[in-house]
Amino acid sequence: MRVSGAAGAPRRPLRPCVTELRLSAFAGHRRVRVPLGAVTVIAGDSGSGKTSAVRAYEALARLGGGARVADVFPDPLSCVPERARPDAQRRRGFRIGCTADGPEGPVRLDVAVQAEPELRIVGERLSADGLVLLETALRDPGRRTVQAAWHTGGSAPVTRAPLPDDRLGTALLPLRVSGRTDGQRQVLAAAEQMVVALRSVFVCDPQPEWMGAPVPLGSGRLLSGCDNLADVLWRTGEECARRHGQLVAALDAGCAGRIVDLRAEPLPDGTVRAVLDRGDGTATELARLGYGELRYVALALVLLTGPGVLDLDTAGEVPSAMQALTLLCDNFDRGLDPRQRAALLRLAVRMADRGHIRCVGTVSDPSWAARTHGVTVVHLGE
Repeated sequence: MRVSGAAGAPRRPLRPCVTELRLSAFAGHRRVRVPLGAVTVIAGDSGSGKTSAVRAYEALARLGGGARVADVFPDPLSCVPERARPDAQRRRGFRIGCTADGPEGPVRLDVAVQAEPELRIVGERLSADGLVLLETALRDPGRRTVQAAWHTGGSAPVTRAPLPDDRLGTALLPLRVSGRTDGQRQVLAAAEQMVVALRSVFVCDPQPEWMGAPVPLGSGRLLSGCDNLADVLWRTGEECARRHGQLVAALDAGCAGRIVDLRAEPLPDGTVRAVLDRGDGTATELARLGYGELRYVALALVLLTGPGVLDLDTAGEVPSAMQALTLLCDNFDRGLDPRQRAALLRLAVRMADRGHIRCVGTVSDPSWAARTHGVTVVHLGE
């Protein structure tokens, strides 16, 4: 693996964010560490494992949000390295992890998942500054629990208790640790930083074939496929005139023809549709745009919006000002022409400089991205 771009001394983030992804043994990866900057492009040839890296990141994000391991890994055997041999009990699995940086400094999380014969989390370690804050291990395969030990720092150095083997222990710590000692408060702070960083991830895969259709009014929160874009525009068009103006300017720069507005208009059947105002009395239905233009519209909207407008289960107990959204997009440049992909990357860098969003995307050819200041390019398979 080779890393290029985004040179300079790293600064400690004010908002928790994931700064490294570890694929210790996952799908086609072994002992791979992926550094993540404010804007990161993961590149490589077909089969180099770009999509697998995104899958691992998304899996950690969902586990951090409290999802059950069976919901996160519906096909766990596909995550097991191909040549991984079972042990004497015929067990095989995979290992992934990440580092979340923030006010508490770098916090590491490493997770071991057993894929067969039964899917379960069999090991987990949360650590900071070389100190193990939480460690779990499977002691009795006949029970659906793992033995957990977390740092206490009081009269007893650790506290031991069983935790369920179908959820991430780090996400459960706020419910189990009282915070009475300095050690316990250190554990809670590290766990909160990791969970906030992971829960702030929005996986975006715009589906142009769905985006142009009229939709009923709903929550106004953008779905991962962006098929309810018109509903979101109905809500956001009046909420922030400044950001809406920035969105219109971005569309005018990246789409064919002049664009002076993007809005949602109601239809007689109670649905709404998205239309482009061309400034000459012509309103173009969004459905008339090309595949690449529709993906461009969706990604620009995500980059210019905030967690409150996305279908994202953020940490509600933490103020939004202390959270940094991370956009995770496989095949970031799919369908985009050179002008569109360059404009989106510059927009991502500009928004990341403000500290409110980070971006991780995969591409096949990174040559165009490497020329953009502020972008970290990770070359897999080299």
